[in-house]
Amino acid sequence: MEAIVLDPGGSLRRAFGLLRLLGEGGAAGLRLTELAQAAALPPATVHRLMRLMMTERLVTFDPASKHYRLGLELFLLAAQASNPLGLRDLARPGLLRLTAELNETLFLLVHNGYDAVCIDRSSGPWPIRSFTGDIGGRVPLGMGQGSVAILAFLPDAEQDEIIRHNTPRLRQLAPFSEGWLRRELLRVRSEQVSGGLYPVNPGMAGLAVPIRDGTGRAVAALSIGTTAERLDAERRAGAREALMREAALVEAGLNPFDPSLHRAAAAMEPVSR
Repeated sequence: MEAIVLDPGGSLRRAFGLLRLLGEGGAAGLRLTELAQAAALPPATVHRLMRLMMTERLVTFDPASKHYRLGLELFLLAAQASNPLGLRDLARPGLLRLTAELNETLFLLVHNGYDAVCIDRSSGPWPIRSFTGDIGGRVPLGMGQGSVAILAFLPDAEQDEIIRHNTPRLRQLAPFSEGWLRRELLRVRSEQVSGGLYPVNPGMAGLAVPIRDGTGRAVAALSIGTTAERLDAERRAGAREALMREAALVEAGLNPFDPSLHRAAAAMEPVSR
């Protein structure tokens, strides 16, 4: 097998950029010329990197259509990496119970640096629009009920840093007020639940509760996505109770000595966006 020799500041970054472009291209994949144009790289460079990634089964090539696609090996690696803290294993039965009990779509989001990432989903019968979309989707902390539930239960200094960093990002995505977000975080801390109507997603609504470690710090959130007409006061109270019950079961199963509990904060590095 040909060894992949990548310099830290060049080829590695380009290779990851090409993988992201293939992911955005969907199941159909992309041609070499399309990849080169989107990446602003010479076709010869793209061809070399794709050939190297094909040897590692990270990328596949269809000779008939001339399209490159993400390889199965990449998905196998992602499946191993997307289970921090064993949360998917711990939370999966609860997601299924909640979907059956509430007849709604459930999401499991984890804290990752300045973002919340969806690592599992259990779909209900109603079509919904969500901020994270499917498994693997991410949003800045502060956007959507799941990420707000996480942000509300982080230490004050970390919360301040995240708000400072994410404010420009949030303003690009939706009408945003830092004052509103800080008031909402205080409310969530008091009521132990985040959510309501989506001002930037008309007709949608949701609820979320944090999943916390032994220190009270949020590491994840359980979130419901539904329609506004289905989330009346009575259903909201019942959903809140059910979410908190399942979150408590997950929290009881967390390993307090797992070093990955501390990786989310470690992933926060000042980055200008």
